[in-house]
Amino acid sequence: MTENEFWILVARNRPEQTQEELVRKLKLSITPLSDEDLKAFDKLYGQKMRLLYRWDIWGCAYIVGGCDSEYDFAEFRNFVISLGQEWFERVIADPDALGELDSWPLKDGNAYPYIEDYDLVAGQIYEDRTNLELPFVPSGKATPAGKKFKTKSKGLKKTYPKMSARFPF
Repeated sequence: MTENEFWILVARNRPEQTQEELVRKLKLSITPLSDEDLKAFDKLYGQKMRLLYRWDIWGCAYIVGGCDSEYDFAEFRNFVISLGQEWFERVIADPDALGELDSWPLKDGNAYPYIEDYDLVAGQIYEDRTNLELPFVPSGKATPAGKKFKTKSKGLKKTYPKMSARFPF
């Protein structure tokens, strides 16, 4: 499993794809992989999740959707991964760059940057095939890297000017 192959498998085809469509697409795309390739895919996915496990990225999730739990933040990181390699690298370099994203998936008319269980698809397929679980690799340390973002409007606007302009609070 190469990086390029990984990104082809996880990236959305259209910005407006729903989380259900993305999960279905990923399942169809990785089911034919060998058990070893599934392991390699899952390892790469875990590495990407760990790279995104940072307070400054969580701050963006907080602005767009009020993200306030580990579970929601995992779903937000799944969303960032679904944007593909270019956006992933932009977010790693500057989380506020997400404010430049043209199109966001919507739910009830609001931006909905969450994909439930996207990070679990490979493990589910592997377990169904082998009755074994993939080796557990935590998606981050006990707490996100960096300094925790401040939730007050003034601080958020200063730290995340693009996200704050895109999603006023």
